[in-house]
Formats: sequence, C-alpha cells, structure tokens
Amino acid sequence: MNLRRDVFQAIADPTRRAILLLVASQSLTAGAIAANFDTARPTVSRHLQILTECELLRQEQNGREIFYHTNVQKMKEVADFLEPFRMMWESRFDKLESVMKKYKHK
Repeated sequence: MNLRRDVFQAIADPTRRAILLLVASQSLTAGAIAANFDTARPTVSRHLQILTECELLRQEQNGREIFYHTNVQKMKEVADFLEPFRMMWESRFDKLESVMKKYKHK
C-alpha cells in the first residue's frame, strides 16, 4: 500500500522540525544528522524517509554517501500556504495590543 504523506503531519513532529533546521544550513548525511540526536539511527532514518516522502528533503548521492538537502520549492509552498494565517493572527494581535494600551491608560 502506497501512503501519501501529509506535509503538516510530518512537520508536527519536533524531531523532524529539528532535522529540517539542521539541513537548512547545510547538506548532511544520515549519520551526521543522527549524531545530533539521542535516538537510534533507524529512528532518525525513519524521520528522514518521512521528510523525503513529503518532498521537504531531497536526497543526492555523492559516491557512497547520500546527502540530504532542503527542498526549497516545497518549503516555499508550505510558507505560502501559511502566510495568510500569519497575517490574520498578526492583525489580531495588533488589535489586541491596541486595546490593551487603551485599557492600560485608563
């Protein structure tokens, strides 16, 4: 059975978010990524598999090593989807701040 992974389920996991942050700054092998966590390598490999299935990470083989890279296009799609929500909440917080300032002066 071929399951299609949901991007938002993938990034809901804190370990996977941490992996994305690591790989955002540089391409890393699975071993280099796993060295940053106190979990078994197979667990990290499973996280990498999920992130790759969601197309948040790309794999590139260089000799015997497989390097993981951030898929910038997919990350942009996620950011573009979230942007209207960020703007909405920013507007609401600005209004709340304005109300609180008025209340504080009274």
